[in-house]
Amino acid sequence: MCRWYQQSVFYHIYPLGLCGAPKDNTSLETVHRFNELISWIPYIKELGCSAVYIGPLFESSTHGYDTRDYRSVDRRLGDNGDFRQFVSLCHQSGIRVVVDGVFNHTGRGFFAFRDIQEHKWDSGYKDWYRGIRFDCASPMGDPFTYEAWQGHYVLPVLNLKNPEVVRYLLDTVSYWIREFDIDGIRLDCANVLDFDFMKSLRLHCDSVREDFWLMGEVIHGIYSNWANPQMLHSVTNYELHKGLYSGHNDYNCFEIAHTIRRQVNETSRGLDLYTFLDNHDEDRIMSKLKNRHHIYTAYTMLFTLPGIPSVYYGSEWGMEGMRSSTSDDSLRPALTSGQAQKSRSELTDYIRKLAAIHREETAFHGGNYRELLLTNRQYAYERARNDSRVVTAVNIDEAPADIFVPLSGEAQPMDLLTGQTVPVENGKLKLHMEPYQSFIIKL
Repeated sequence: MCRWYQQSVFYHIYPLGLCGAPKDNTSLETVHRFNELISWIPYIKELGCSAVYIGPLFESSTHGYDTRDYRSVDRRLGDNGDFRQFVSLCHQSGIRVVVDGVFNHTGRGFFAFRDIQEHKWDSGYKDWYRGIRFDCASPMGDPFTYEAWQGHYVLPVLNLKNPEVVRYLLDTVSYWIREFDIDGIRLDCANVLDFDFMKSLRLHCDSVREDFWLMGEVIHGIYSNWANPQMLHSVTNYELHKGLYSGHNDYNCFEIAHTIRRQVNETSRGLDLYTFLDNHDEDRIMSKLKNRHHIYTAYTMLFTLPGIPSVYYGSEWGMEGMRSSTSDDSLRPALTSGQAQKSRSELTDYIRKLAAIHREETAFHGGNYRELLLTNRQYAYERARNDSRVVTAVNIDEAPADIFVPLSGEAQPMDLLTGQTVPVENGKLKLHMEPYQSFIIKL
C-alpha cells in the first residue's frame, strides 16, 4: 500500500523568517502572523505541493529551536487557535502538515530548566537534563553546569533516558495530534537522539494514528540505522543533496548515480528518504550552482530520483541566499504571498510541471530504480511501479548530445514535459538533447 507521504511533494517553510518575526521573543504581546501563512495555502496548492513542513512553531526565545513551551505556538506567530485554523485550511486544500519536534534539547526558558535554576539540587527536574553537576558553574553563570548541544549553552540537552522526560514528550506529541491534527513530525537533531526514545515514539505514534509520519534530521551515516520499521519512516537525504549540487558543479553524473546506487542497493534499501536541494540551514541551490543553467536538471533529478521531494520557500523562483559564519538570516527571509505570485518565473512553472508529473505517475511513489545510461554529463534511469514506467534522461553539458537509451519490452514513449512522442530505434530511445535539457518519458 502506498502511504500519503510516499506520494507527496513538500513545501518547506521556516515561519519565523517568512513572517518577518522579531529575532528575540521579548514581548508579552501575541502577534497573529498566521494570517500571512494562511494566505500562502492557495499558492502552495497551485504549485503542486501536497504537504507542508513548517517549523519551528512553538514558543521559544530566539530562532525557534530553544523551546520554552512545547504546547504553545510562538507568540510571535500567533496562538494555538491560529495554528489549528492553518492546519484545517491546509487539510481542506488537500495539503498535509508536518511540524518540527525539537526533542534533543530545550531553551533555558523551559519550565524544567528554570526549576533547576531556582531550586538547584532540590529540584525535582534535575534529572531531566544530561550532565547536571553542582560542583562547578556553567559559562552562563548558573551555580551548576550541564551538557549543551554542540557546546551552545543556550541549548541544554534533555535526558531521554529519563522515563519522565520521555512520557512528557510523548504526551506532547499526543497533544499536537489532538489539538492541531498534524500529520507528522520532523525530528530535529535525530542523528544524536536516543534510539530507545525513537522506538518509543514510533510505537506511540502508531498507536495514536496509523498513517502518522516520522522523519528525522540526519546528516551522515547509514540512514537505515534511523529509518526502519522500529524507529523512523524517513530521514533527510543530505548525501544526495551534496551529490546533486557538486555533481552538477563538477560535470560529474557519476557522483549522483553512485549515491543512488549505494543507497538503493546497500544503505537505504526500501526507504523513502526526504530529498531536497536546499533548506533553512543550507545555502540556496541557486547560490551553490556554478552554472545556473543547471537549476533545471537539478530539479528534474530531485523530482524523479528515489525519494520524497521538497521545495524550500522562495527557491522555486530562483531565490539566492548564503549563510555567513554568524547568521542564517539570508536563508530565512521575510516574504509575502503577494511577492510569491509576482516572483513567478519560468523555473516556477517548470517545478509546477514536475510536481504534477510526480503526482500522476505512481512510478515515483516508491517505485523501483534502474540505471540505464551513465556518462560524465548524461544520465538516464527508469522508475517503475505497477503499470507505471518512466524513463528520465538529463544532459548537464553545455553542448548538445545524442544518446540512445536501452528499453526493455514494447513501448510507446511520450515525453511528459512536452507531450511529444519519442522515437525508438533498434530497441532504444533515440534522444537528441539540447544543452541542460531533460526528458521524462512515459513508457
